[in-house]
Amino acid sequence: MKPMMVVRLAVAWATVAAFAVFGGGWLGGLDAPLVAAGLFVWLFSVILWSAFGVVHEAEELADRLGEPYGTLILTLSIVIIEVALVAAVMLGAKAAPTLGRDTMFAVIMIVMNGLVGVGLILGGLRHHRQNYNLDGAGAYLAAIIPLTTIALIIPNFTTSTPDGSLTAFQAVAFSVLTVVLYGIFLLLQTGRHSDFFTDFVEPGTVVETKAPHPDAGRAAILRHAGLLVVSLLPIVLLSKSLATILDHGIKALGAPSALGGVIIAAIVFTPEGISAVKAIRRDQLQRAINLCLGAVTSTVGLTVPAVLAIGLVSGQRVVLGLAPAEMAVLAMTLLLSVITFSRQGTTVLEGAVHLVVFLAYLTLIFSP
Repeated sequence: MKPMMVVRLAVAWATVAAFAVFGGGWLGGLDAPLVAAGLFVWLFSVILWSAFGVVHEAEELADRLGEPYGTLILTLSIVIIEVALVAAVMLGAKAAPTLGRDTMFAVIMIVMNGLVGVGLILGGLRHHRQNYNLDGAGAYLAAIIPLTTIALIIPNFTTSTPDGSLTAFQAVAFSVLTVVLYGIFLLLQTGRHSDFFTDFVEPGTVVETKAPHPDAGRAAILRHAGLLVVSLLPIVLLSKSLATILDHGIKALGAPSALGGVIIAAIVFTPEGISAVKAIRRDQLQRAINLCLGAVTSTVGLTVPAVLAIGLVSGQRVVLGLAPAEMAVLAMTLLLSVITFSRQGTTVLEGAVHLVVFLAYLTLIFSP
């Protein structure tokens, strides 16, 4: 195990132990601004650093297992972190009906507009025009469009509830539909059409066989899988404490409630976003697309049933329907994504357009 990983795990688990012993007293003193700010910075830093550890171990597994399994492990790990944070806030605050919606929408905007925008600009400036596998991008969008529409738009147009929430029957039905669609997508991604998610090869092109990883045995895979779990657990265990501080801070500052979703999305996807940008700079656009679009697909496919299940079990009202302006931004994002990923090769222009939409989203958070 590398020294950096040892230090990261030591800090993470020491923080878990500290909050297990003293957390009750510390969290009881949040009315003192300096105490609240200090605890937030501490937990935010440790959780973010641990998330980088999760990403590192997932990338180690990706090098050994190849695509699309490596990227799938990474996106599923990140979604577990997100669901843990959202669940902690919902169960702790008891008054966060829009948190799941805000977090999912923030993930979609950050990934499909922020990351895609910055990545395509950097990639276009460095490589001029980058290629990828159209079949893979099309498969992602074919899943993302119905998943996001069912979760974030349709609840606004049902007649059984007036506020973008769902009845119990609708919640169960939508959860089942979402899980089934995501499961079908996973079968396609890991089964007969796994080649959709690897680099596109022109017919007749001679492909150089990639040498296997020098340390790709079962023992190495199990070791990195174990380290991934050990890196992931502190994030889950600390999520409740961070959720308490986050909920208190947003109320004390009078900040928009949607800011909580943005902060959670930023914590969860910063490491993965950095990995995607690095891949683009290395002219590995297909890997970046797998990371970005795969993250959105997994987020909506797994967060929707998790949030609705929490609402049903705890009796909380869950609001999924977006506000009208947000629905317009989501529709524009989906349309632009179809245009961006419907032809071979991307340029700086596509990146600039997506980045403008992301900045419009940020504007609407603070000025709805």
